[in-house]
Amino acid sequence: MSELNTPSASGRSVAEAPCVRDPLHVPVAQLVRGGVIEGIHYGSVVVLGADGRVELQIGDIEVAFYPRSALKPIQAVALLRAGLPLDGELLALTAASHSGEERHLAGTRRILELAGLAEADLRNIKDLPFDPVVRENWIRAGRLPSRLAQNCSGKHAAMLCTAQLAGWSLDDYLDPAHPLQRAIAETVEDLTGQAVAQVTVDGCGAPLFSVSLHGLARAAARIATAPTGSPEARVAEAMREHAEMASGSGRDVAALMRAVPGLISKDGFEGVQVAALPDGRTVAVKIADGADRARVPVTAAALAHCGVDPATLTEFAGAPLLGGEAVVGRIRPTRALELLTAAPVSDAMYA
Repeated sequence: MSELNTPSASGRSVAEAPCVRDPLHVPVAQLVRGGVIEGIHYGSVVVLGADGRVELQIGDIEVAFYPRSALKPIQAVALLRAGLPLDGELLALTAASHSGEERHLAGTRRILELAGLAEADLRNIKDLPFDPVVRENWIRAGRLPSRLAQNCSGKHAAMLCTAQLAGWSLDDYLDPAHPLQRAIAETVEDLTGQAVAQVTVDGCGAPLFSVSLHGLARAAARIATAPTGSPEARVAEAMREHAEMASGSGRDVAALMRAVPGLISKDGFEGVQVAALPDGRTVAVKIADGADRARVPVTAAALAHCGVDPATLTEFAGAPLLGGEAVVGRIRPTRALELLTAAPVSDAMYA
């Protein structure tokens, strides 16, 4: 899209696109059972300081990758810039990978109704609710997969609403050449500070833009530190105040935002997570094999490197591994990412 140091729509300089190549991931988490390392998760991690400089780099933070749903807060900013008139819980839902709870479905309907539209206008895939309990209850009630229940329906409803208000066509709103998607691509480049490397199709059917992990972290920092009233600040405020609307009840992302004051955080399929504090300290994580069991403790450890009190991150430090009914191990970050505590994690606790 953009070339080296060409300006974005906001006038800021945009660097060249990240390189598309084999990522040089490294070990970031270990599965320890009875004091023995049973499995290793590879990945990459970047930690930015409040000044935007890289304070910790593990693995490959500059290679092109797909942020998946971790891109949604950036997409939400783009929609606001294009005229979407949402704030509060409906804006949080716009940036959400929601659980399919009734409040998420009701919120998506409200967004559609603002533009005089209905579920039939959505072009995301049909799916069951994302949350396992909600999905099981949905199936027991005899309900079929629907576009409304799919976890990206809030984003799609907001895309349609934006297109309708702007006078753009609706049937092809997912075409990368559509004015809406061009506006989103421009915002991705503006906030990440780099050109998009590749464009493909996300699981929901929307265009998906490839950037670097470093670029994703820069964008999250921009959103978290934006001046009051700006589109970026409106997205950050909505996510902070309505964490469950931006994810769901019982979701680790919502719990993390509640545990760390002022934090905005978004996960994405295939082991992606980004989290930014109000002063700009930011972490971004990619787990190579896409494992959520590694994503959560690695993100928590990276936040500890940001200066977040490890005591507030205890519940995110890794689920215990059971042998029968006894705890015999845990997923833990590798030595480079151990939580910053007075008493470092000891192998003896897994014996």
